[in-house]
Amino acid sequence: MKHLLFSFLLLSTLAQGQTSTETAVSNYLNTIRNNRAQLTAFFQSMPKGGDLHHHYSGSVYAEFYFEQIISADYWINVNTLELYEKMDPAPTGGSGIKRLSAAAADGQLEDIRYRLFKLWSAKDYNGVEVASDRHFFESFSYFNRVDTDDAKGLQELKQRAKAENLRYLETMLSSMKHGVNLQKLNRFQQPIRRFAAQQNRDSLYAVFDEIYRQLLDSGLVKNAQAYNNRLENLHRVNGLDDSLFTLRFQNFVRRTINNPVDVFAALAASCISADNSRLVVGVNIVAPEDNQVSMKDYWAHMQMFGWCKRKFPNVKFALHAGELTIGLVEPEDLTWHINAAVRDAGAHRIGHGVDMAFEHQAYELLNYMRQQSVAIEINLSSNEFILNVSHDAHPISLYREAGVPIVICTDDAGILRTSISEQFVLLANRYPEITYQEIKQYVYNSIQYSFIEEPLVKQTITTQLEQAFQAFESRILLHAAGKKAGALKKG
Repeated sequence: MKHLLFSFLLLSTLAQGQTSTETAVSNYLNTIRNNRAQLTAFFQSMPKGGDLHHHYSGSVYAEFYFEQIISADYWINVNTLELYEKMDPAPTGGSGIKRLSAAAADGQLEDIRYRLFKLWSAKDYNGVEVASDRHFFESFSYFNRVDTDDAKGLQELKQRAKAENLRYLETMLSSMKHGVNLQKLNRFQQPIRRFAAQQNRDSLYAVFDEIYRQLLDSGLVKNAQAYNNRLENLHRVNGLDDSLFTLRFQNFVRRTINNPVDVFAALAASCISADNSRLVVGVNIVAPEDNQVSMKDYWAHMQMFGWCKRKFPNVKFALHAGELTIGLVEPEDLTWHINAAVRDAGAHRIGHGVDMAFEHQAYELLNYMRQQSVAIEINLSSNEFILNVSHDAHPISLYREAGVPIVICTDDAGILRTSISEQFVLLANRYPEITYQEIKQYVYNSIQYSFIEEPLVKQTITTQLEQAFQAFESRILLHAAGKKAGALKKG
């Protein structure tokens, strides 16, 4: 009921038709659609709601990780760039291993910095040494070796968001460890595999019921609460919320684990966590969708989420689904992943959704998403870099024409060396048919379809957005008037 009330208030605000001010701003935007510098100034200044598809580790820039290893004086192999945590004596592994402080004394630090940035991100990527998707996902394995200060990283992301007029982040900080010894539960692996091969959902759910009972007996709830306590302390001590900014967390599980019992245990723990915390607002599934294990177990993973939806009806899911394209997998594998995520798993939002045009009965699926208010998280830079899908090959036009709620997100701004403002620049530049009023709607969507649990917080951010848009549009009109006056004076 509270969600319906919020939606009614928001729609009432936006359904009053385009005002004369919005028309004037829209007209100005249309004059700069092909000028990237002017678009950047426009969208850097424009109010944004939330970034809902956001991986913490891939969103902080390489500079942050470099500062961490310099501060801790890591060992590094200057030839291979292999990192070792601060250890004494020096690690074995061949020649070229030294402290970063020693590398600095030898004049090697700037070269190391540049090479690490190329390894950790898309900086100066030339498309030759390794495929873009492989480069992207391998970046995580490199900088995940760095012992980071999460509080410092979150503060950096908060300040960067506020500088871009972004009011909300829903970030995937870390995967929750279920903390249960699964040795006695491994006997369930074969039944899961067998029933998944048969696509026997009822029998699979019965297996999940039994695994869950044994997980509870092994202290799963206690482990989830300990995890929540750590997040709540991190959030409170570091003042991550303020009057103009809100931060919430999503839990996530990894789809590349070749043990379905382990994936289920992690998912169950994540749902318990989300069900008992106002800060943990949802659950996701991550890692390359085209990975061999991901593809083999995709249907079973979606059934795990479907089971959790019944057990935890208040927990929200935002699932990576359809992050695939022609040539990446076999054609038949492009036809059902979004369908399964939406219909079987019960996702409330879909991340990427790039293979929509290939999905079985795509138009019916789009209509279903619209009817069920399943939002699509559009990640333009990410889809272009990882999948080489952009411009009219991107399915954003399908979602738009079907009336599926759209939100604009960054995915991994640090690896991609991008920003939320640049995503709107790409949107306006590549898709001139998308009007200013629609872009504005996407901003409001990012709050309406966020997983924030407190209605008052949602309404406060929406009110702030309304006020910020009024101020922004006034500034744009003043600028446009000055530009026109200057042109007349020149004439």
